[in-house]
Amino acid sequence: MHFIQPNWPAPAHIKAYTTLRDGWMGRTFGPPIASIIPLPEDPIWLTQTHSKIVLEATPLNREQIGDASFTTIPHRVCVALTADCLPVLMTDKQGSIVAAIHAGWRGLAAGIIEETIKAMNVEVNHLLVWLGPAIGPTKFEVGKDVYDAFVDRHTESEAAFTPHAEGKWLADLYALARIRLTLSGVTDVYGGDFCTYTREDLFFSFRRDKGKKGNMANLIWIDR
Repeated sequence: MHFIQPNWPAPAHIKAYTTLRDGWMGRTFGPPIASIIPLPEDPIWLTQTHSKIVLEATPLNREQIGDASFTTIPHRVCVALTADCLPVLMTDKQGSIVAAIHAGWRGLAAGIIEETIKAMNVEVNHLLVWLGPAIGPTKFEVGKDVYDAFVDRHTESEAAFTPHAEGKWLADLYALARIRLTLSGVTDVYGGDFCTYTREDLFFSFRRDKGKKGNMANLIWIDR
Protein backbone atom coordinates (compact mmCIF):
# COMPACT_ATOMS: atom_id res chain seq x y z
CA MET A 1 0.00 0.00 0.00
CA HIS A 2 1.50 3.33 -1.08
CA PHE A 3 -1.15 5.79 0.11
CA ILE A 4 -4.37 6.26 2.04
CA GLN A 5 -7.38 8.35 1.10
CA PRO A 6 -9.67 10.35 3.39
CA ASN A 7 -12.88 8.73 4.56
CA TRP A 8 -15.11 11.76 4.16
CA PRO A 9 -18.18 12.74 2.09
CA ALA A 10 -16.35 14.97 -0.38
CA PRO A 11 -17.73 15.17 -3.93
CA ALA A 12 -16.38 12.48 -6.27
CA HIS A 13 -14.35 14.99 -8.28
CA ILE A 14 -12.29 15.93 -5.22
CA LYS A 15 -9.16 13.79 -5.12
CA ALA A 16 -7.12 13.54 -1.91
CA TYR A 17 -4.25 11.30 -0.83
CA THR A 18 -1.66 10.85 1.90
CA THR A 19 1.46 8.93 0.92
CA LEU A 20 2.83 6.16 3.14
CA ARG A 21 6.44 5.36 4.00
CA ASP A 22 6.62 2.36 1.67
CA GLY A 23 5.56 4.45 -1.31
CA TRP A 24 7.36 7.79 -1.13
CA MET A 25 10.13 9.12 1.13
CA GLY A 26 10.19 12.77 0.18
CA ARG A 27 11.11 15.14 -2.58
CA THR A 28 14.82 14.30 -2.53
CA PHE A 29 14.64 10.53 -2.00
CA GLY A 30 13.15 7.62 -3.88
CA PRO A 31 10.79 7.70 -6.85
CA PRO A 32 8.91 10.86 -7.90
CA ILE A 33 5.52 11.23 -6.32
CA ALA A 34 3.81 10.98 -9.72
CA SER A 35 4.92 7.34 -9.86
CA ILE A 36 2.83 6.64 -6.75
CA ILE A 37 -0.23 8.83 -7.32
CA PRO A 38 -1.76 9.76 -10.72
CA LEU A 39 -1.30 13.51 -10.41
CA PRO A 40 -2.80 15.84 -13.03
CA GLU A 41 0.21 18.17 -12.73
CA ASP A 42 3.17 18.83 -10.44
CA PRO A 43 2.04 19.97 -6.98
CA ILE A 44 2.53 23.55 -5.84
CA TRP A 45 5.22 22.83 -3.27
CA LEU A 46 5.71 25.45 -0.55
CA THR A 47 8.61 26.25 1.76
CA GLN A 48 7.06 25.33 5.10
CA THR A 49 8.22 27.26 8.20
CA HIS A 50 5.49 26.61 10.82
CA SER A 51 3.91 29.95 9.94
CA LYS A 52 0.30 31.03 9.50
CA ILE A 53 0.92 32.13 5.91
CA VAL A 54 -1.70 30.98 3.39
CA LEU A 55 -1.01 31.21 -0.34
CA GLU A 56 -3.06 30.63 -3.42
CA ALA A 57 -1.70 27.57 -5.21
CA THR A 58 -0.32 29.22 -8.34
CA PRO A 59 2.92 28.60 -10.26
CA LEU A 60 4.17 32.01 -9.09
CA ASN A 61 3.87 30.87 -5.46
CA ARG A 62 5.77 27.62 -5.97
CA GLU A 63 8.49 27.28 -3.29
CA GLN A 64 7.35 30.46 -1.56
CA ILE A 65 7.21 30.54 2.26
CA GLY A 66 3.82 29.33 3.44
CA ASP A 67 2.14 26.54 5.38
CA ALA A 68 -1.19 26.32 3.58
CA SER A 69 -2.41 26.66 0.03
CA PHE A 70 -5.80 26.77 -1.65
CA THR A 71 -7.21 26.81 -5.17
CA THR A 72 -10.42 26.83 -7.18
CA ILE A 73 -8.62 25.81 -10.38
CA PRO A 74 -9.15 22.23 -11.60
CA HIS A 75 -6.06 19.98 -11.64
CA ARG A 76 -4.04 22.42 -9.51
CA VAL A 77 -2.56 20.29 -6.71
CA CYS A 78 -2.26 21.63 -3.16
CA VAL A 79 0.18 19.77 -0.92
CA ALA A 80 1.42 19.77 2.68
CA LEU A 81 4.43 17.76 3.86
CA THR A 82 4.24 16.23 7.34
CA ALA A 83 6.00 13.72 9.61
CA ASP A 84 4.21 14.24 12.98
CA CYS A 85 2.67 17.67 12.34
CA LEU A 86 -1.02 17.65 11.53
CA PRO A 87 -2.09 17.73 7.87
CA VAL A 88 -5.50 19.28 7.30
CA LEU A 89 -7.30 18.90 3.97
CA MET A 90 -10.36 21.01 3.17
CA THR A 91 -13.00 21.34 0.49
CA ASP A 92 -16.58 22.56 0.35
CA LYS A 93 -19.69 20.46 -0.17
CA GLN A 94 -19.86 21.59 -3.80
CA GLY A 95 -16.22 20.72 -4.45
CA SER A 96 -15.51 24.20 -5.77
CA ILE A 97 -12.38 24.87 -3.71
CA VAL A 98 -9.68 22.84 -1.94
CA ALA A 99 -6.92 23.55 0.57
CA ALA A 100 -4.01 21.72 2.19
CA ILE A 101 -2.58 22.84 5.55
CA HIS A 102 0.63 21.98 7.39
CA ALA A 103 -0.39 22.47 11.04
CA GLY A 104 2.43 21.94 13.47
CA TRP A 105 1.74 23.20 16.96
CA ARG A 106 3.26 26.60 16.21
CA GLY A 107 1.17 27.15 13.11
CA LEU A 108 -1.92 25.76 14.80
CA ALA A 109 -1.48 28.09 17.77
CA ALA A 110 -0.80 31.05 15.46
CA GLY A 111 -4.05 30.48 13.57
CA ILE A 112 -3.12 28.69 10.33
CA ILE A 113 -6.52 26.96 10.25
CA GLU A 114 -8.43 30.19 10.79
CA GLU A 115 -6.33 32.01 8.18
CA THR A 116 -7.01 29.28 5.64
CA ILE A 117 -10.75 29.40 6.25
CA LYS A 118 -10.63 33.16 5.78
CA ALA A 119 -8.66 32.83 2.53
CA MET A 120 -11.05 30.22 1.13
CA ASN A 121 -13.91 32.70 1.57
CA VAL A 122 -16.78 30.19 1.59
CA GLU A 123 -19.60 29.62 4.07
CA VAL A 124 -18.09 27.74 7.00
CA ASN A 125 -21.13 25.46 7.23
CA HIS A 126 -20.28 24.27 3.69
CA LEU A 127 -16.74 23.20 4.60
CA LEU A 128 -15.59 19.59 4.86
CA VAL A 129 -12.37 18.93 6.77
CA TRP A 130 -10.16 15.85 7.08
CA LEU A 131 -7.49 15.59 9.76
CA GLY A 132 -4.72 13.40 8.42
CA PRO A 133 -2.03 11.34 10.17
CA ALA A 134 -0.25 13.17 13.01
CA ILE A 135 1.52 12.32 16.24
CA GLY A 136 -1.09 10.93 18.60
CA PRO A 137 -2.19 12.15 22.04
CA THR A 138 -0.21 9.51 23.94
CA LYS A 139 3.14 10.45 22.37
CA PHE A 140 3.24 14.23 21.97
CA GLU A 141 4.91 15.47 25.14
CA VAL A 142 5.11 19.26 25.39
CA GLY A 143 6.16 21.91 27.86
CA LYS A 144 4.51 24.94 29.39
CA ASP A 145 5.28 27.08 26.35
CA VAL A 146 3.03 24.94 24.17
CA TYR A 147 0.35 24.64 26.86
CA ASP A 148 0.27 28.42 27.34
CA ALA A 149 0.26 29.14 23.60
CA PHE A 150 -3.10 27.41 23.30
CA VAL A 151 -4.80 27.82 26.67
CA ASP A 152 -4.01 31.55 26.97
CA ARG A 153 -5.80 32.06 23.65
CA HIS A 154 -8.72 29.65 24.15
CA THR A 155 -9.47 28.23 27.59
CA GLU A 156 -11.31 25.39 25.82
CA SER A 157 -7.91 24.08 24.75
CA GLU A 158 -7.10 22.95 28.30
CA ALA A 159 -9.16 19.81 27.62
CA ALA A 160 -6.63 18.78 24.94
CA PHE A 161 -3.76 18.55 27.46
CA THR A 162 -3.14 15.72 29.91
CA PRO A 163 -0.66 16.33 32.77
CA HIS A 164 2.29 13.98 32.25
CA ALA A 165 5.21 15.04 34.44
CA GLU A 166 6.33 18.16 36.24
CA GLY A 167 5.97 20.98 33.74
CA LYS A 168 5.01 18.52 30.98
CA TRP A 169 1.75 17.60 29.26
CA LEU A 170 0.63 15.19 26.57
CA ALA A 171 -0.99 17.28 23.85
CA ASP A 172 -3.75 16.11 21.50
CA LEU A 173 -3.17 17.87 18.17
CA TYR A 174 -6.41 16.45 16.79
CA ALA A 175 -8.43 17.85 19.68
CA LEU A 176 -6.68 21.22 19.42
CA ALA A 177 -7.55 21.41 15.72
CA ARG A 178 -11.15 20.39 16.36
CA ILE A 179 -11.49 23.12 18.98
CA ARG A 180 -10.22 25.72 16.52
CA LEU A 181 -12.54 24.43 13.81
CA THR A 182 -15.55 24.41 16.14
CA LEU A 183 -14.84 27.97 17.26
CA SER A 184 -14.65 28.94 13.58
CA GLY A 185 -18.09 27.42 12.95
CA VAL A 186 -16.94 24.30 11.06
CA THR A 187 -18.94 21.21 12.00
CA ASP A 188 -18.10 18.59 9.35
CA VAL A 189 -14.74 17.29 10.53
CA TYR A 190 -13.42 13.79 9.78
CA GLY A 191 -10.28 11.75 10.40
CA GLY A 192 -8.02 12.24 13.40
CA ASP A 193 -7.59 8.54 14.13
CA PHE A 194 -3.92 7.83 13.32
CA CYS A 195 -0.67 8.17 15.25
CA THR A 196 2.45 8.65 13.16
CA TYR A 197 4.70 7.83 16.12
CA THR A 198 3.22 4.43 16.96
CA ARG A 199 2.40 3.31 13.40
CA GLU A 200 5.98 2.84 12.22
CA ASP A 201 4.70 0.38 9.63
CA LEU A 202 2.80 3.17 7.86
CA PHE A 203 4.24 6.58 8.64
CA PHE A 204 7.40 8.59 9.12
CA SER A 205 7.70 10.29 12.51
CA PHE A 206 10.08 13.17 13.12
CA ARG A 207 10.21 12.49 16.86
CA ARG A 208 10.47 8.73 16.65
CA ASP A 209 13.04 8.79 13.82
CA LYS A 210 14.89 11.83 15.26
CA GLY A 211 14.38 13.71 12.01
CA LYS A 212 16.47 11.28 9.97
CA LYS A 213 13.95 9.85 7.53
CA GLY A 214 11.23 11.15 5.21
CA ASN A 215 7.88 12.89 4.95
CA MET A 216 4.35 12.10 3.95
CA ALA A 217 2.76 14.20 1.22
CA ASN A 218 -0.86 15.20 1.77
CA LEU A 219 -2.39 16.21 -1.55
CA ILE A 220 -5.75 17.48 -2.75
CA TRP A 221 -7.12 18.78 -6.05
CA ILE A 222 -10.26 19.32 -8.07
CA ASP A 223 -10.51 16.72 -10.84
CA ARG A 224 -12.96 17.98 -13.43
